Amino acid sequence: MSTRTCIEEIKNKTLIIDAHFDLLMDVSIQREKGRKKVIEADYFSRFKEGGVNIIIAAIFIDSAFLPEMALRKALNQVSALYEEVQESPDKLMICRNSDDMTAAQQSGKIGFLLSLEGVEPIGTDLSLLRVFFELGVRNCGLVWSRRNAVGEGSHFSPVREGRKGGISHFGVQLIEEAEKLGITIDVSHLNDEGFWDVVEISKKPIIASHSNSRILSNTMRNLTDEQIKAIASTGGVIGVNAVSIVVASNDEYSTLEHYINHIEHIVNLVGIDHVGIGLDLCDDFFKYVSADDLASMPRKPFDVIEGHQNLPKLIEGLINRGYKDEDLKKILGGNFLRIF
Repeated sequence: MSTRTCIEEIKNKTLIIDAHFDLLMDVSIQREKGRKKVIEADYFSRFKEGGVNIIIAAIFIDSAFLPEMALRKALNQVSALYEEVQESPDKLMICRNSDDMTAAQQSGKIGFLLSLEGVEPIGTDLSLLRVFFELGVRNCGLVWSRRNAVGEGSHFSPVREGRKGGISHFGVQLIEEAEKLGITIDVSHLNDEGFWDVVEISKKPIIASHSNSRILSNTMRNLTDEQIKAIASTGGVIGVNAVSIVVASNDEYSTLEHYINHIEHIVNLVGIDHVGIGLDLCDDFFKYVSADDLASMPRKPFDVIEGHQNLPKLIEGLINRGYKDEDLKKILGGNFLRIF
């Protein structure tokens, strides 16, 4: 069997889950401008070409809307997804559990599981967590790279700040309530102090939906070997991030090959059962970033996997590193399927 045929077979038979994509912000903004069927028009063919079955769709609130507009913007994004599914019922569906994910794959639809990227929409009202659960949220990233009522975020590069804190009293309550409801705790973007608090507080598997190895790319957004081991010890999974500034400390090494190095590092450290993909693709969203903001960035991020349609290149790279079919099934989706 040729490599190309092998890639196609794996792509078509394997359930592929991208554990983090900031899709909803774009969809919500486009719908506010009067567009409909945004996912079908802009993303569906890419997902299908890449073999993607499930997107963990992040609810992310831009800092400009905090704190007053956080809840409204979050609900706008959730509503936008439901409207998209209603408009394209033969192509899209909402997933709330692993059975739904399997059903999406079998029906040829793209399934979306909702995730909070930072709990700012909840503020300090714990009762809102159940509301988001009922709407379909099954993953909870406690923070983005900023401070909220639960804890503090890890910055991409050092910033001037005072003494760092861990998980707050409210954060402890939120973690306990989330796990009681059946919402997975996600530590991507969390600072080190908060991370170790979560390991102590949490009673269920935790994930880092879109984080890499700090050994291979020395940014606080990534995980130390000790943190990777701690996630694995809970039965959790790390989704490897494909954004250049997380993949490597300079653009020259921000490549697909170095992305695969992160996967291999985690596999070698804790085994094949604890790694997945959480691509965090960002190229589509720079249209919302001003020229001045782009110019002020030390490095402009880019995707080392250029769109979901290019996932077969990742599959090929993994095959070339010696990964077998069963390994690929776990990395590409099986491990996250187990969690959800």
